Amino acid sequence: MTATGSHLHASDGAGANAGSSHPVLVELAAPPADNVAVPAAAPWPAAAATQPVAADQLVSDLYRTHGLAMVRIALLLVGDKPTAEDVVQDAFAGLYRMSDRLSSPDKALAYLRVCVVNGCRSVHRARRVRSRQASQQEPAVWSAEAAVLAREDSRLVLQAVARLPRRSREVLGLRYYLDLADTEIAEVLGISRGTVSSTASRALAALARQLREEL
Repeated sequence: MTATGSHLHASDGAGANAGSSHPVLVELAAPPADNVAVPAAAPWPAAAATQPVAADQLVSDLYRTHGLAMVRIALLLVGDKPTAEDVVQDAFAGLYRMSDRLSSPDKALAYLRVCVVNGCRSVHRARRVRSRQASQQEPAVWSAEAAVLAREDSRLVLQAVARLPRRSREVLGLRYYLDLADTEIAEVLGISRGTVSSTASRALAALARQLREEL
């Protein structure tokens, strides 16, 4: 992925992920479902069922190629690296368990993206429950390590994004971290392409206003 003028853009690819030290733990529970439905599942051809290493290979290849990018967008949505890594790990574990029910291996990446988004939403629901039991909810803490992982020039950008509405964060993350087209974003989030475009436009304007006030 090539760099853009936006602070939000981050590179992705197998080279960035090859050195990852976070293995996929297949025994973890899959992230709970949310309003966004995962791609329809159906049995693979019988020939695939005779190859027990197929799921291992599929998940390993996706982790090497997309693991770091998934952690980056989860970081953008939840605000801290350990939680982001847990969300992504759960998503890969869920993919491993249901890989034999995907209608095609080509649908695996789309399933993974939805699981990461839904997992981040679950984190925020749990935080809201905890916040009702406390006097106030602490804002997301963007550490220097998290900023480096996200490849941002300033923690101010991450902090400003954290103050945007949930859908705005999701749209910007999918567009600039995963480099998805608006039609792909619409599919992941279960909204129309027009909603994606308008949400992104408003989010970028709000982000620019926040940064002007803080710089």
